[in-house]
Amino acid sequence: MVVKAKSGNCDASERRERVRRTLFNFSIPKSSKIDSDRKRKKDSVSSTDRPSEEKPKDKRDDHHSNKHRKKSKMSSRDQVKASHILIKHQGSRRKASWKDPEGKVIMTTTREAAAEQLKSIREDILSGKANFEDVATRVSDCSSAKRGGDLGPFGRGQMQKPFEEATYALKVGDISEIVDTDSGVHIIKRTA
Repeated sequence: MVVKAKSGNCDASERRERVRRTLFNFSIPKSSKIDSDRKRKKDSVSSTDRPSEEKPKDKRDDHHSNKHRKKSKMSSRDQVKASHILIKHQGSRRKASWKDPEGKVIMTTTREAAAEQLKSIREDILSGKANFEDVATRVSDCSSAKRGGDLGPFGRGQMQKPFEEATYALKVGDISEIVDTDSGVHIIKRTA
């Protein structure tokens, strides 16, 4: 649309008023921009930005129950390294495992049957008929089976007490007798 200018002050003031209204309608108030910036920043806060008390807690409940807590400053000479084979049974506190998610086999396995199975496995390993890591991968009810039973390094207070005591009592390379914990029955091989 072409507007022809009229002569006189009235026409110029009308034009100024139209320009002012046009500019006013297209400008964004500064306070609105600040509010939208604040909202955008608030919405983008991730869970890692939350205070520690708001972070979801690790709800794992296994024989490594203390392993996932904040580790104290412990020198590596106070730590051990071990692998293990775990067989869960009816008395285990968790009736499921990575290979039996519904716990059907675990619910029908007695503690005695689990211990007998581990004794047989231990004898095969000690006689050289079987390799600890291979058996752990196939048989263990612990997720560490995927690593040949390797639990990595840990210190005192990070495992259930019977497991910890048995591991610390072993010499590197030794394999334990049957060890009972709330998780099930284990044989443990100290690796460092």
